Amino acid sequence: MRTIPSVPHRIAALFLAIVSGCSSQPVNLAPLPPAHYRVLGRAIGHACGALGILTPPLYVVPLGLNERVEKAYRAALQSVPGATGLIRVELQDDWYWWVLASSHCMTVTGDAIQEARR
Repeated sequence: MRTIPSVPHRIAALFLAIVSGCSSQPVNLAPLPPAHYRVLGRAIGHACGALGILTPPLYVVPLGLNERVEKAYRAALQSVPGATGLIRVELQDDWYWWVLASSHCMTVTGDAIQEARR
């Protein structure tokens, strides 16, 4: 005779499946600058992701959410030609709720630098 898992076991299994699929690796947004550099100007980058389907306590579908910080950092670097890094980095996280989903946007600002040759 086959046993059917109880409701609490099913809920626990569903919960574990949901939270294990929503993880990412740590990101170093402000690596140490080189010993000698020159400041090129102010850099700004922006990127968004979404978390959607159902109501806020049950959001289960991340859409570009985990990589939005890296994308915003790359966009900031690309906003200043020749930039190889950022110093004095600031992050701003904004989110907007759209009933069935929410948008999470990250803005990275900082001073763009380029390694100086001696």
